[in-house]
Amino acid sequence: MSNETTSISQPSEQAIALFLQDNDPDKLTDILVEALYEAFRTLEDEIRRETVH
Repeated sequence: MSNETTSISQPSEQAIALFLQDNDPDKLTDILVEALYEAFRTLEDEIRRETVH
C-alpha cells in the first residue's frame, strides 16, 4: 500500500439538493457505477505496484 493521501471529493450541498429535487435514480446509478470503476482502478494500480519486483 502506498503512503499517499487520496483526496475523495464530496458532493456539495447544492449538488445533493439538485439531485434530490430531480429524483432521478438513473443519475444515482451512474454515480455509483463510476465510483465502483474508480475503486477498481485504484485497486488495480495498487496490485500492479505490489507485483513489480
